[in-house]
Amino acid sequence: MADTNSSSVRSRSNKMAAANNGPESSASRSTTTATAHRNPPHLPTTLETLALVLYPTVLAFGTLFSVLSPQTRAAPYDSTRQSHVQDFAPSYFARKDNLFNVLFVKRGWAWITIAFAAFVVTHPALVASNTRKLRAGLRWAAITGWWFLVTQWCFGPALIDRGFRLTGGQCAIAESNVIQGDKHVGARDFATAVACKAAGGRWSGGHDISGHVFLLVLGSWFLLQEVGWVAVRVGALAGRRDERTVVMGDGAVKGAGVEAEKIDGEENVSAHETLGLGGRFALIVVGLCLWMLLMTAIYFHTWFEKFTGLMTAFVGIYPIYILPRWIPALRDIVGLPGI
Repeated sequence: MADTNSSSVRSRSNKMAAANNGPESSASRSTTTATAHRNPPHLPTTLETLALVLYPTVLAFGTLFSVLSPQTRAAPYDSTRQSHVQDFAPSYFARKDNLFNVLFVKRGWAWITIAFAAFVVTHPALVASNTRKLRAGLRWAAITGWWFLVTQWCFGPALIDRGFRLTGGQCAIAESNVIQGDKHVGARDFATAVACKAAGGRWSGGHDISGHVFLLVLGSWFLLQEVGWVAVRVGALAGRRDERTVVMGDGAVKGAGVEAEKIDGEENVSAHETLGLGGRFALIVVGLCLWMLLMTAIYFHTWFEKFTGLMTAFVGIYPIYILPRWIPALRDIVGLPGI
């Protein structure tokens, strides 16, 4: 009888211990699972990865279309000008003088900047926060700096021009020498495509990184980051999840939301104001970028030139939008969109 009572006591004790430990163990397992499923701070989130994959997909589709389309394949192509011969262009968009190219792509960074500025000065989450506006401005300056170095000037010729010259390119001009001032200038003395064109020549012989692909990818990604994460953060107040993680000063990895600045009234932003007028305009610009990226993929440049344009854009994206997530000191300066 004593053994039976002792066994009963032990059984009740074990059940009580299981009851006490159960919720704690469950919570612990839940926390461990949530941590395990967190996106690594040094990698793009799932949403960002899908967006990034869109670019090579568009380029691959356009390149494949140009190869399989009988009309495009049969049209004469000028490798020096990196486009189809204008008089035999297979499409309006295969002409360099099409309005979308002249008015949008050729002035692409101005459109990107205007769309960004419109978003910053109209969206409630940015209007009410000087810190967010300042950091957004710093990110614009950083991404613009990369665009400038690649396409305009890099302590002399732009990186695109430097790459062209390093791969054997030079200015092909009608005469072997051109007189500038009181001296003769040889074809190889032209350091930029702009100077070569001004002298009546053509950039020829080297590897020409696609400036169109570079600009369209870099600009559209910049707008998607700046507009998209603000929209996600506003939506997070209604239960949507921000997948970004950050490394804290003590080395702990936490959700990016722990650093989000509290803006009075932000939780009252309605669903139709998630993007705002400026955000909608920015998305229109993104849409035009993607359309012209497709047209570039079909009608302009070789596949390798488009690939290097894409990679050059990606080189500028990572240090501005991913690197700050795992370097707290850098994040303190440029911040994260929506945070």
